[in-house]
Amino acid sequence: MIIAAGGGRRIGGPEALLHQGEKPLVNRMIDTLTEAGCARIVVVLGAAADQVRETADLTAATVVVNRAWGTGVGSSIRAGLAAIDDEAIEAVVVVPVDMPGLTAAAVSRVAALPYPDVLVCATYDGLRGYPMLFGRRHWAGIATLASADVGARPYLLAHKDQIVDIACDRVADGSRIDSPELMALYGLTVPPQRVGV
Repeated sequence: MIIAAGGGRRIGGPEALLHQGEKPLVNRMIDTLTEAGCARIVVVLGAAADQVRETADLTAATVVVNRAWGTGVGSSIRAGLAAIDDEAIEAVVVVPVDMPGLTAAAVSRVAALPYPDVLVCATYDGLRGYPMLFGRRHWAGIATLASADVGARPYLLAHKDQIVDIACDRVADGSRIDSPELMALYGLTVPPQRVGV
């Protein structure tokens, strides 16, 4: 699941519109998850959803539009989990779109335990980050507790003894793009938004 719904107020435009060169970052993330072997990809859009659909090729994904995106990432996690209607899927990898340094190797490490009762977090320098893997048995609890800009954090804190930490420092960069300086560092741009979007 790719969370790509935020308005990106700190970077000057929605994260889902970020481009690295000519390619939308959301397409790079779809490619990364596909290369890692994810069977199905859900992209949760929100801010500027119509413009994202026009600029990105989302044919390889199930697209969900979170109309409540302004309330924070919690609502996007709920919308994404609700869109996974295949009972055979026992776990979901969750990544934000604004991680240009994420690699298929990191996703593969985290997704190596695709069991319904698992909770996995990537770590970078000992700090938890994305990707995360949520087993199906946790989805209802995560959806219930996911809130505002802290997403699944309340649920993860309540179940911290069950989390498997997987070090990904050596195979990926866990940085999230939250400033114009980081955008410049990664060569990212946000195309101008159309009026009325």
